[in-house]
Amino acid sequence: MANRKRVLITGAAGFLGSHLCDRFIAEGYDVVGMDNLITGDLKNIEHLFKLEQFEFYHHDVSKFIHVPGKLDYILHFASPASPIDYLKIPIQTLKVGSLGIHNCLGLARVKNARVLIASTSEVYGDPMVHPQTEEYWGNVNPVGPRGVYDEAKRFQEAMTMAYHTFHGLETRIVRIFNTYGPRMRLNDGRVLPAFIGQALRGEDLTMFGDGSQTRSFCYVSDLVEGIFRLLMSDYAQPVNIGNPDEITIREFGEEIIKLTGTNQKLVSKPLPKDDPKQRKPDITKAKEILGWEPKVNRAEGLKITYDYFKSLSPEELNKTAHRFD
Repeated sequence: MANRKRVLITGAAGFLGSHLCDRFIAEGYDVVGMDNLITGDLKNIEHLFKLEQFEFYHHDVSKFIHVPGKLDYILHFASPASPIDYLKIPIQTLKVGSLGIHNCLGLARVKNARVLIASTSEVYGDPMVHPQTEEYWGNVNPVGPRGVYDEAKRFQEAMTMAYHTFHGLETRIVRIFNTYGPRMRLNDGRVLPAFIGQALRGEDLTMFGDGSQTRSFCYVSDLVEGIFRLLMSDYAQPVNIGNPDEITIREFGEEIIKLTGTNQKLVSKPLPKDDPKQRKPDITKAKEILGWEPKVNRAEGLKITYDYFKSLSPEELNKTAHRFD
């Protein structure tokens, strides 16, 4: 309908992008999804194709973007987001974070639309400040194996702020910490789906190093709520969105073994290069500016996620991936 607001979501067929499509549809928006399907999957959004308020463009945002009609908001979530992906397609990862954001920002200028970009806790690298605040500039190796993702996201932030300050474009930057939930790819190489997949297949759970490195896991519905509030806010500087409930990888593996009722062991492999030793968001800004904090505790979120993975076909379950997280 003509009076409905219209939003473009890049990376719409991915884990986070698809949940954002659902949220904006539920809020009464017309949603334009865009994805080149290099890591996304149409099954994540196939339930939306029957809706008149949803349309899909099979397109690579690294190339010129044309979307006819008005756009009120653009959410740039197109990017490989797991180590297994960006190690396999490093050039595409850098291009979507540079050419892709340039195209989205240019489209936003033409449409007079507000832009929100998906940045990441990886801009902090292997942090020397704990927990990580938005003022921390990070400890990133630009030529290491993670550099293609970390620096693409750091460039995205810089380009977005340049458009904000030079062109007066309305921009928002969300720094996303480890997020989980249904529609994650079981074989994407990240710790949570890797642990659950190994448990379901009866394999030992693989951790790197002694498992003392920490992560902080945020359930997807909490993350989407934080993103929505940030988009609707008047705040243009980066904001951390994540769950500050920190846990070691060893403790997390033990939780997964208990959840799945399996009797596997935790086995150790050498720690990958530049693997962050600590990851915990300082969410003071999100609380004060957005009135946001996570609501779903890890036990509740893991149960929902585990049930989702249990429902997968044997073919999907038996896909494996090299871990790098």
